[in-house]
Amino acid sequence: MSKALSSFALVAVFTALLMALSLAVARHGYPYGVIGARRLDNIADAATFIPLAAVYFFSAMLMMILPIRVASIVLTHAADAIFWAVIVLFATIFGGLVARWAFGQSGMLSALLNWRFLFAVAIVGCHFVMNELRRNVLLRSLFFVIFAAATLACLFWSFTL
Repeated sequence: MSKALSSFALVAVFTALLMALSLAVARHGYPYGVIGARRLDNIADAATFIPLAAVYFFSAMLMMILPIRVASIVLTHAADAIFWAVIVLFATIFGGLVARWAFGQSGMLSALLNWRFLFAVAIVGCHFVMNELRRNVLLRSLFFVIFAAATLACLFWSFTL
């Protein structure tokens, strides 16, 4: 957990510094600052977490039914990679919004209230309790169904609100 928090903080600080540099260059009238800020803004969107959640929940579903050795391969080569991608994407969003807020765009922090960030929270939460889910046969069976439903929902439901 501390590695995830420190990685989140470091990526958020780096993104905030780069966004602040881009905004400062744009404020002085150079078009390169706008390009840099736009590139940082385009890295991640809250809607990006929906397909990532589908892939993560599919790999979690497989981890519930596969033997331990194969499940560990799925964990280390799929679920962990997606977990770290979610940490980096959310830290990028957070750092960019904090830098914009620091430059006087006070309405930017309300973008963190987007309900689609719940998919990122679900991925991180599932990743932290995955070890406990594998220990109990009843929980494995129950969460196999839950992860299957979550995978299908992330793939095929429109989630328009």
